[in-house]
Amino acid sequence: MTILGERRSVGADLPLSDGGAHDGTVPTEIPASTGAWRPEMGPGNRLFARIGALTLESGVVLEDVTIAYETWGELAQDGSNAVLVLHALTGDSHVLGDAGDSHPSAGWWEEMVGPGRPIDTDRFHVIAPNVLGGCQGSTGPSTQAPDGRPYGSRFPAITTRDQVAAERLLRDQLGIERWALVTGGSMGGMRALEWGISHPDEVERLAVIASSARATADQIAWNNAQISSIQLDPDYRGGDYYGHDSGRGPCAGLGIARRIAHTTYRTADELESRFGNRAQGSEDPFDGRGRHQVTSYLDHHAVKLARRFDANSYITLARTMSTHDVGRGRGGVAEALRRIRARTLVVAIDSDRLFPPELVREVAEHAPRAEWHVAISPIGHDAFLLAHPGLEEWIGALLDD
Repeated sequence: MTILGERRSVGADLPLSDGGAHDGTVPTEIPASTGAWRPEMGPGNRLFARIGALTLESGVVLEDVTIAYETWGELAQDGSNAVLVLHALTGDSHVLGDAGDSHPSAGWWEEMVGPGRPIDTDRFHVIAPNVLGGCQGSTGPSTQAPDGRPYGSRFPAITTRDQVAAERLLRDQLGIERWALVTGGSMGGMRALEWGISHPDEVERLAVIASSARATADQIAWNNAQISSIQLDPDYRGGDYYGHDSGRGPCAGLGIARRIAHTTYRTADELESRFGNRAQGSEDPFDGRGRHQVTSYLDHHAVKLARRFDANSYITLARTMSTHDVGRGRGGVAEALRRIRARTLVVAIDSDRLFPPELVREVAEHAPRAEWHVAISPIGHDAFLLAHPGLEEWIGALLDD
């Protein structure tokens, strides 16, 4: 294990992601019940793999599972250049590309993946699946069960290991025997770790960014608050809101969950420097109706998520994150991490309150072939989505090794 301890400042002078130039306007057009992808939207850049039945850790069998995914670059004849990119909680398979009718947001990691980028699609064949339990084409609560009705409240609890099992069936269908790299941040990093532990001979390199080997009490507490905000929305209807006569779903509750989450993704210092206690435009917060700038910013992100995500998927995936523990049934976290054989890059963000460096460092301390870096950023957890000179260098070096 190599503990380098290098710190690289990132994000301070770079454009903010997802609303950094927010002008205070809040989109008002939101879906009646769910922002999940639907076939009538068209596939866009998605491909779909029917991976068959999947037996979950709970013993429940999900029949006829579909995984949506996107690819970039050509697979080498010997299959040695395949890279698996795993998204975070509200991400999807659209790592790079324009927004459109089929893809509500532009690519979420275009700084890292693409021609000439650190994960160079002229050199590597990149595959990005939408996670099991998600809502952008893969089997999840909003998709049809075998009886033709949406799963809704019937969708079972799933674990990180279940999600990796689904991704492995996808890999088998694609004829790939070994990953040159498995990488992800946040929830994606949890799955990347599970890949390295569950299938150590199938992962050559591993990059875990702003993630951890286990959920903490703090993470579980924040997830619980977000889940409760959705479940308490009167339009949640126990999870069976699809096609309800009212035409409404728990978009308000999902928006509250997003406000809570987004606050934890950023830092108090960053919010203060951007917004302070200033009013939004001509609005007057003192009259009981006007908003502060930071309130308008959170409203913007709440509506934006409701337009592209599903409340049941949010609950499903937040619960999955809360049960994440690579050491479960394996003799503890340290023993599990020692199973990793891949050359491993572990990156923490110094201002990340959800995945603080001391938590992320646990991975580097026990993975046998790990390099450890701390990136300095005022942004907080969301910095892993932004342009990172350090991260670009570190992943580039890992792939060149």
